[in-house]
Amino acid sequence: MAGRVCIVTPGSLASNPRVLKEAGALHDAGYEVMTVGCEYSASLSAADDTLVSRVPWKVLRVPRPASERYVAATSRTVARAFDRLGATVPMSIAASAYDGPAAALRSAAVEVAADLYIAHYVVALPAAAEAARRHRGMLAFDAEDFHSGEGGDGEAEAFRMRLVRRIEGAILPRCSYSTAASPLIGMAYEKAYGIKPVTMLNVFPLSMAPDRPSHRAAGELRAYWFSQTVGLDRGLQAFMEGITKAQAKVTLDIRGNDPWRHGESLLALARDLGVADRVRLLPVAAPDEMARLAASYDLGLSLETEATDSRRFCLTNKIFTYLLAGIPVMMSNTPAQTALATELDSAAAMVSLSKPATIGEALDRLADEQVLAKAKADAWRLARERYNWDKEKSVLLEVVASVFRNRGKEAHR
Repeated sequence: MAGRVCIVTPGSLASNPRVLKEAGALHDAGYEVMTVGCEYSASLSAADDTLVSRVPWKVLRVPRPASERYVAATSRTVARAFDRLGATVPMSIAASAYDGPAAALRSAAVEVAADLYIAHYVVALPAAAEAARRHRGMLAFDAEDFHSGEGGDGEAEAFRMRLVRRIEGAILPRCSYSTAASPLIGMAYEKAYGIKPVTMLNVFPLSMAPDRPSHRAAGELRAYWFSQTVGLDRGLQAFMEGITKAQAKVTLDIRGNDPWRHGESLLALARDLGVADRVRLLPVAAPDEMARLAASYDLGLSLETEATDSRRFCLTNKIFTYLLAGIPVMMSNTPAQTALATELDSAAAMVSLSKPATIGEALDRLADEQVLAKAKADAWRLARERYNWDKEKSVLLEVVASVFRNRGKEAHR
């Protein structure tokens, strides 16, 4: 056995394909793997039941405590008192104030003996760090977002970001390694904390790909957007306005849970814009089905806003899902997506969310059969040559092997 690895995340397996990919790669490489995550909802718990029966590694599922909201509210009150005095917020208080299940996650993680603990998301950092301390293990961090740059406007958000910086600033410099889902996220963490994350893109295994590229439906250009939940901050309003600027007939399918009825707001906007017959709201689907579902469309949407640094710097899994499906990606001109677009040939269509006319122009270009065929061919090729987990997992395996080797050298000194 190469060593024991524990991956700690505040989410369920069903909501975190990145954890699934990492755990699978490490298990296949000979590591003894345990994933520790929280239960969020009945639907995700049911999906986790299925996943746990399939995966070959161990899974520890942490029930979310009934007292979570009370603990979080109380911790925030205490943390604010420290904050007002200019005093350092204790780590356990900062973690619980930032996210309610922090204590339950920490209690579960410290029961797992491992040689390496990998934290996903901020709330997992204190849990993984405490487990590593107790078991004299190594610690690592995988940054899918730039958490220090997630805050919006207002004092409450500023306070939340101070909690994040308290947690990250104390723990990240102690990590044996860190990975980041985009080059700009890695650069942001380096600037903030002096660490040097290795880029590990949010790509997917070739086994999730459809059998063949899709074909265009006669007379229309079919666009697709998906997420776990439907939001109003993902550029969909600008895209629907862009539909009205295009000469081509364009349809849009939006897939995801709609607990806050944002989907209904988007459908209302579609009616106001006169495109209600072209926009549909579809139910959420399993992450491992997303590439195959996307393959029936002509265009995937990755329309990030610049509301926060995290959104400006991220490269989400949407981009690589669409490429794997063999369809081009419409990307807004954030710094991270603009940089990636230079590598994607005609598979990337760049637009400005503040200028819906650019969306209409891009749609009309893709409506040309030859242009769309070339864009789909480039997407299909790029996913198979470069942007897939079969290749990208070597980043993870190399960095993990390296820290185990270095640990072995130090033990023999």
